[in-house]
Parts: sequence; C-alpha cells; structure tokens
Amino acid sequence: MKTRITELFGIQYPIVQGGMHCVGLAPLAAAVSNAGGLGIITALTLPTPEKLAEEIRRCREMTDKPFGVNLTFLPSVRQPDYPGYVRAIIEGGVKAVETAGNNPERVLPALHDAGVKVIHKCTSIRHALKAERIGCDAVSVDGFECGGHPGEDDIPNFILLPRAAQELKVPFIASGGMADGRSLVAAMALGADGINMGTRFLATQEAPVHQNVKDAIVKASELDTRLVLRPLRNTERVLTNEAVERLLVKEREIGDKIQFSDIAPEVAGVYPKVMYQGDMNAGAWSCGMVAGLIDDVPTAGELVRRIVEQAQSIIRSRLGALAA
Repeated sequence: MKTRITELFGIQYPIVQGGMHCVGLAPLAAAVSNAGGLGIITALTLPTPEKLAEEIRRCREMTDKPFGVNLTFLPSVRQPDYPGYVRAIIEGGVKAVETAGNNPERVLPALHDAGVKVIHKCTSIRHALKAERIGCDAVSVDGFECGGHPGEDDIPNFILLPRAAQELKVPFIASGGMADGRSLVAAMALGADGINMGTRFLATQEAPVHQNVKDAIVKASELDTRLVLRPLRNTERVLTNEAVERLLVKEREIGDKIQFSDIAPEVAGVYPKVMYQGDMNAGAWSCGMVAGLIDDVPTAGELVRRIVEQAQSIIRSRLGALAA
C-alpha cells in the first residue's frame, strides 16, 4: 500500500501512531512499527533528554523498522530542554519527528541536516500552510473530532481534509475519528496520504496504561467526550468523568474571568494518576470521539492488519462494484 507518506517515512502502510503523553513509549511504538506502520515515542513523557535517548535505544532493541519521536512545543515558565531532546533524536538515529504545539521552525535546520523528516500537527489550513512554508516535510491535519487539542475553528475532517488537499503540496495525513479500514479509505478518498491514530492505539494491548483506561474507552460512546478549557482558548477534547463535569461547572460559573488556577485541580498533573494508577476520576484526559467506534483491545499488530485488510476489501469490493 504505497502513498507519499509510506515513501517519505519508509513504512509499509500509511498508518501513524500519534504522540500521546504517558502512552508513547517504546513497547507501543515498536509494536506499531513492527506491524508496518510508524510508531511514535513521545519525547516529553521522558523527563530528560538522557531518558529519551534510553527510550530510543530500548525501542531500537524491539524493532528494526522505522519509528519516530513526537516533540511538542508548549508555552511554559520552565521550558523543557528542547535542544537536548533534539540532540537525543539525532544521535539516536531517528529519521522521523512529529512536531506539535508551537511553531517548530527553530529545530528544522538541525533535524533536516541530520536527514530527519518532520511532520507537523495542525488543526487549520492556515497553520498547515505555515508548516509547509517553513519547510515541514508533511502535515498531520487534525479535525474537530480528535482527542486532545482540536484548535478553535471547530472544523470536522469532512471539510478539513478536502480543503487541505486543495491547498497543500506536501503530503498530509488525517487525524481525528480514525479507527479502522473505513477511516483509511475515507481519508484517502478526501485527499489524505494516510491516517494518524491516537485514541485507537491507546486501546491496544501494548499501550503502557492501566486496564481501567482501556476499559473506559471500550465502554464509551461517541457522546461521552467533552470540550474543556474553551474559555482559555486552549480547547481540549476529553472523556467525561466526575472531574471533567466539575471543571465544566466552574467554567460556566466563573465565565470569562476564569484563570488556569481555578481549574488546575482538574487538569494539572493528572495524567500519571489516570494512565498508570487507573484513577478514572482524577482529572481530565484526552480522548477522541472515535471512542464510539472502539469495542475491543487488540494487539497493535492485529489492529494494523485488520485496518489494512478491511481497507483493501472496501476498495476491491464495495467501491469496485460501485464503479462498475
């Protein structure tokens, strides 16, 4: 299954595992890559560049296939050691980087000089065009359906993807609502060169998170996500729970005077409690609407094979019959 994305990253199938905090570690990344997709280690899940270098080495022991690293640029008082993380990526021989958050322009020269291909996550056409303009090799186009931060434009993929196809020259992949072979075929029909999946890979056996998290995703319907942090213009799609509903009450009651400190108990430092301890009401954690399409917890390899087989069947049978 060849597309511009498989050619760019040297992978067998145009299926990318998105970077996920506390989730994107070597076991999951290696499993996805071994299945023919592109697994991703999440750099900022590792507390230092040295720990990232160790995780890259660990992943290389688990797979001889290409894998990447997610590097998210966040506004913060204490900035992570981004130059150190970039060095760890380059010295580790990683050839694919998924950037997200703020503009990655400052790290592109070093990455490109080392032969690293960069795909930047974008939630709007204007941001995607900027990523193309500054030299990113590809773009991940994130629709409003996605878990995590969908931006502030609220444009779903049925509109966003064909618009991206109209405007972009670089390859792009579809993120948000991607779960199976139907998703892959639909995304490619709308102009994408592949798909990016976060929530779907979170519900796999290799995802290094508590079983409670996986069970919650399987149990959830497409109606069970909420949008939080909208008044702060840092919108995040999360799976509902007691903390999330409490947060939403605060947002309504405080209104436009709300500060991050008002909702910090529901969002600050909650990921380890949720992901590793399985405390499902500890706070808000990212989850896409695609949870409504997830009803099992397969291995990553089984999931990738299933997606490819279903996509090929749809193309050969259903679409082929319609074109006859």
